[in-house]
Amino acid sequence: MEDARYHSASFSVRFTRPGDDEPSVLRLDEVGRGRVDQFVAGLLRAPGLPATWAEARPLLRPVLRGATPPADVSTPLSQPAMPFLAEFVVVDQPDTMTYVSAGHGWGVTDDEVFAAARANLSGAKLVGVADEPVVVQFVDDGDSYWTSHLLLDGWLAGLAGQVGGRPVAFAPERGILLVTADGSDHLPGLFAQAEAAFLRSPRAITPMAYVSGERGRTVPYSAEPGSPYWICVRRAEAVLASWGYARQAEHLPLAAELLITDDGRTRALWPENSPALLPKADEVQYGDTVRPWEEISGGLTAQGLTPERWRGETWP
Repeated sequence: MEDARYHSASFSVRFTRPGDDEPSVLRLDEVGRGRVDQFVAGLLRAPGLPATWAEARPLLRPVLRGATPPADVSTPLSQPAMPFLAEFVVVDQPDTMTYVSAGHGWGVTDDEVFAAARANLSGAKLVGVADEPVVVQFVDDGDSYWTSHLLLDGWLAGLAGQVGGRPVAFAPERGILLVTADGSDHLPGLFAQAEAAFLRSPRAITPMAYVSGERGRTVPYSAEPGSPYWICVRRAEAVLASWGYARQAEHLPLAAELLITDDGRTRALWPENSPALLPKADEVQYGDTVRPWEEISGGLTAQGLTPERWRGETWP
């Protein structure tokens, strides 16, 4: 591959296979430790993305990832999934996993691509019934796509009998899915476990908890003030927002930083009295002044980004 280029910042290799019009991106952070040689060898043997819909359809899988794709990935096909997360589609071949681009050229709609990818998941069910709340851990061997099962409407709700109550799921990184029952003694510890795994993993997804909502669609777990889980939910939301905005800021000029305060609030830092793109936060700091978001948002303009940012020209 004469045009192959390694990008250290994103730990990836960009190249164009013979006969392909679009470059491919090999994401090394998706490879298990010690398997890089095997992964690269398999990729060089692979024929590239299937040329026809009939060839591609049985190989498609959905994946849950951060909403901001790496800067070196060439326009991947995606759609919003949950706050700061998006659904992408990959072609799953024996030794490789390749993102489907927005210009896939298969003569079908994007909705058909997403539907086919979801239909190809196993939708595996657990056996047995739990007499009391338990924790079930799904460990991915690289082919199971357990975290992707959260994209299947109704799948999470179907685990109620096996975890001993309303299922609550955590997908801190691509190889781990944790599920327990709402209200169980396990829940606070799983919030802490998920955050630790999320922060240390190069394949992080989310530290937040999720449940089955309307029509079985997976949605963020919520808790009201006064609930024993409220501070856990609030912190997880702040950690994910900080991570999502930080990834976006890597290739976005004027992007302001999002901080997490000691009491779990989020704070957008407007460093200079000049134009800035502010992340949504509980409050905004400019100079030595800190004000609630609602007090200054009227002077800001949404930019149509994912995740959204608001442009401010000068300090209020």
